[in-house]
Amino acid sequence: MLANNIKKLRKIKRIKQTDMAKQIGIGRTALSKIENGAYFPSANTMKKISDFLNEPLGDIFFNTNVLENNTEDD
Repeated sequence: MLANNIKKLRKIKRIKQTDMAKQIGIGRTALSKIENGAYFPSANTMKKISDFLNEPLGDIFFNTNVLENNTEDD
């Protein structure tokens, strides 16, 4: 779920991969690898992604339901 949430959130927010990578201080290729699940980011990079997307860290990296509008507790 890690890769899918980052890419989906970035696309929903209409942010280009190049722009996001530059803002969080990594290369576009590195961001692409993170989005595709080929590379797992450091805790520091995870925090930068969370801050940049203005989304809780858990929703991006751990909550598999975040993009299904099913994040409320029952």
